[in-house]
Amino acid sequence: MSIFKARVKEFEEALAKDEIDLHHLRHICSNGIPDVNSLRSLCWKILLGYLGTKRESWSSTLAMKRSLYRQFIEDLVLPPGLKENGEQDILCDHPLSEGPDSAWNTFFNDNEFLLQIDKDVRRLCPDISFFQQPTEFPCDIVVNSKGERRLHQRVVPSVLKSANVERKGLGVTKINLISKRSEETYKAMDEGQEAHWEVVQRILFLYAKLNPGQGYVQGMNEIVGPIYYIMASDPDIEYRKHAEADCFYCFTALMAEIRDFFIKTLDDSEGGIKNMMKRLSEMVRERDLEVYEQLKAQELYPQYYSFRWISLILSQEFPLPDVVRIWDSVLADEKRFDFLLYICCAMILIQREQILQNDFASNVKLLQNYPPLDINIVLTKAATLR
Repeated sequence: MSIFKARVKEFEEALAKDEIDLHHLRHICSNGIPDVNSLRSLCWKILLGYLGTKRESWSSTLAMKRSLYRQFIEDLVLPPGLKENGEQDILCDHPLSEGPDSAWNTFFNDNEFLLQIDKDVRRLCPDISFFQQPTEFPCDIVVNSKGERRLHQRVVPSVLKSANVERKGLGVTKINLISKRSEETYKAMDEGQEAHWEVVQRILFLYAKLNPGQGYVQGMNEIVGPIYYIMASDPDIEYRKHAEADCFYCFTALMAEIRDFFIKTLDDSEGGIKNMMKRLSEMVRERDLEVYEQLKAQELYPQYYSFRWISLILSQEFPLPDVVRIWDSVLADEKRFDFLLYICCAMILIQREQILQNDFASNVKLLQNYPPLDINIVLTKAATLR
């Protein structure tokens, strides 16, 4: 039996047990999940806590959560007074009402952060065409509605000013350092169809609506992208059909763990971004003092490059297939983001010779636009550092 087949068998046996041994599953996922059957989407659902360790609970969990998600769409995406069957409800509310309880007032206020989401998802993962393509399973209550339920048609950039949802703070590391992506923007599909980016837009919109204390922050689109890609390209048609709902819950679970990265007031907390960057800096100092001293002498602070690496879990530094492989290891990590720091440290040390030769400007460019590299070299180096 080939090594690959043996690994697939190991995963299938681990996932076939009545009660999944989470410790064992983490261990085998940390070396990468084979890209066959539904192994990766199933493992990610378990690692993120969307599915429990008892197999018998899976079907009821999925049925309940997917039904609830549809309810979210009906309650929060459809315009006020519009029923699922397209009839108009009698509303005492007036579209021009500015009262705090006005459903219409909320509807128009939503458009402010929706405009930013719309802008961000239209540029998602431009290195692959996936997000521009139509989904096989467009949301029926949205796409056949003469447009009034489609989120991208609610934003009129010429009228609305772009909502300011940048994450202020950390000097030059404002989250718009994030926009490495191309400026090409994807087009929306015609009536009755939806592109994958339109589905992602709805997921982010619902997340922002259901988490008003945090709302939407630029960069969240880069976190949801890899999860949705895995769910929506699952070989199992039944899983693909519910990719939107499943992605929403997995994204919500991951955001619960990394929300501190996106909230400026938590920058200095233990799980905050400043503390993570400080830990990375210490890690470099302990493992290669010469590189650490060079970066320090050049005043090339971690926030110039590692802010984006950490807060977006490296989703912008590598092509999507590599990001997915990195996330196998990161999601399998019991201390979740410890291994992410080892990967970041490995990325710096692999460029040791360059860093020691370069001036400040060249090093900034090197670390902000990380050169193409076999991802296994990075992950192997990270594992040895650990």
